[in-house]
Amino acid sequence: MGRENDYTIEPGADLQGANLSEADLQGAWLNGANLSGADLSGAWLTGANLPEAILTGANLTGANLTGANLTGAVLTGAFLNGANLDRADLQGAILNGAFLNGAFLTGADLQGAALNGAFLSGAFLTGADLQGAALNGAILIDANLDRANLGGAWLNGAILTDAVPTDANLTEAILTEAILTGATMPDGSIHK
Repeated sequence: MGRENDYTIEPGADLQGANLSEADLQGAWLNGANLSGADLSGAWLTGANLPEAILTGANLTGANLTGANLTGAVLTGAFLNGANLDRADLQGAILNGAFLNGAFLTGADLQGAALNGAFLSGAFLTGADLQGAALNGAILIDANLDRANLGGAWLNGAILTDAVPTDANLTEAILTEAILTGATMPDGSIHK
């Protein structure tokens, strides 16, 4: 028996620029949908399926995407400030230049995701899997990376000022020219 909010939208549907602010799309199937520039601020997308969806420049500020499937989704320049992406599947997603300040990504799967130049200040990445992710030039000021797996991640030129990577796995992480001033390192030391 399906929930009354289980919407299925034809794969690749064009919803570019749509106003879906505060819409209840829990469990919706939006595979490959074009939501570029759409307003999904405050929307409920818990458990939604958005693999390979195009969300370039979309406004997802404060949206609830807990447990959503965003594998391979394109979120370049999207606004996800304060969004809840706890346990979301973002494997291979493209979030270059996305705004994720204060976003909740606890336990999120970001393996192989592209977050180059993304803004993650104050983001909660506790227990997130960022293995092989590209975070070159990402801003992670005050980000919580406690128990995050950054094995093999690219952090060239990333800014981790006052970040907290306590117990984070940084094995084989590439940190060339990364700014770590004030970051609490896995051994508890404060980087100078």
